[in-house]
Amino acid sequence: MTLGEVSFPTSCDAAVGEDFERGVALLHSFYFAASRDAFESVLDRDPECAMGHWGLAMTHRGNPFAGGPAAQAEGSGLAAAEGALALEPPTDREQGYVDAVLALFREHESVDYRTRALRYEEAMDRLRTAHPEDHEATIFYAREVTANASPADPTFERQLRATELMEPLFERYPRHPGLAHYIIHAYDAPALAERGLDAAFAYAEIAPDAPHALHMPSHIFTRMGYWAESIETNRRSAEAAAPESGERLHAWDYMVYGHIQQGEFEVADSVLADAEALIARAGIDGRIPYNAAAMEARLSLERDRWEDAANLEVRSAPDSPPEAVTRFARGLGAARSGALGPAQEEVVALARIRDALRGAGEEDWAERTEAQRLAVSAWIALARGESEDAVRMADQAGSIEERVEKHPVTPGPLIPARELHADLLMELGRHEEAAAAYRRTLEREPNRARTEAGLTRATQEES
Repeated sequence: MTLGEVSFPTSCDAAVGEDFERGVALLHSFYFAASRDAFESVLDRDPECAMGHWGLAMTHRGNPFAGGPAAQAEGSGLAAAEGALALEPPTDREQGYVDAVLALFREHESVDYRTRALRYEEAMDRLRTAHPEDHEATIFYAREVTANASPADPTFERQLRATELMEPLFERYPRHPGLAHYIIHAYDAPALAERGLDAAFAYAEIAPDAPHALHMPSHIFTRMGYWAESIETNRRSAEAAAPESGERLHAWDYMVYGHIQQGEFEVADSVLADAEALIARAGIDGRIPYNAAAMEARLSLERDRWEDAANLEVRSAPDSPPEAVTRFARGLGAARSGALGPAQEEVVALARIRDALRGAGEEDWAERTEAQRLAVSAWIALARGESEDAVRMADQAGSIEERVEKHPVTPGPLIPARELHADLLMELGRHEEAAAAYRRTLEREPNRARTEAGLTRATQEES
């Protein structure tokens, strides 16, 4: 397998060194099942290798950019970390790695994930300070600095602090999978995306046998409006992923978004059909994940098929971001079809989801859901002839969405709230204001087809 180049010396038996470094390379590309296999192979041949248990613990941590691990994974991670501690790591450096992962998993039943993630970050900071020669410690620390960044920080202080550490290392180690990967995550924002292009173009060639490595460049390509490049790298990712893997759904969502921007709706429909078939085979019990809900909703909303959107079935877990996706599509579709009663029901449902997410500490998802609630409310108000209230709520929805960066799970909003604000202004004949709102959308979502079309209509009406 081609996974990039990682150098991670340990005190374990020299015979397992290659497998250990392969496990770390897979870990950096979020290929967790294969990484776990590698670390288990290490422990089969060297049961006294404390760092083998550290590696297992890190695989149970999962993707740090997607929130905390499930409860079962938390327990498995703690058990592996305690297994490493029981072997009494023979060096101060290895003890530091074990202490850090213990800080992450210890007290997982009573201490919230955010607090523990910050504890892990602090422990990794101490480790990399004590061992400046260990670039892996710096890389894992920088990853955590980025993962713990607030999506509502317009200065990107944490992301820029992390890249200050990683970019010099990337120049020295251009085949390191983690550096390319985490630089992309750090620059996954409209204001920063161009800085991530070198890492984006490099990563898929560094680790072509890791499905996530093939997908990650599209985080930058999407931000730049490079649709053909995003489609191709996600096609490769989906093909490389396990047949029933959620990795395929993630890649397909980004593919669908790219095909939509290129006007290739029939191709996008076929990708959605593949996703539905995967869900049916996987036996998901009436619940679909975020990417599946988003694909389904996009294909109605992006074509202005409002009645289709209004009739989407809610198939996601209650009080979750995927449920909010479908509720938003249903509400917007109903409002723009004139079905104001059903639209208002979805507004109530979105408020419920928003409050549940806030109660769960998911403030960024709560903010996104509030933007969706306001956007639907604006179109209800417009249909009722309450024009100024409609414009105010649509503008407020856009402002909320603009201050919270998108989550890595998605290529972008179903329809940006600022674009819906522009659509609403067009309905009111306020073409100059609409054109300004479309242009503002394009600052965050370059080359977005529906926005470009709206801007063209607005400027034609202006003249």
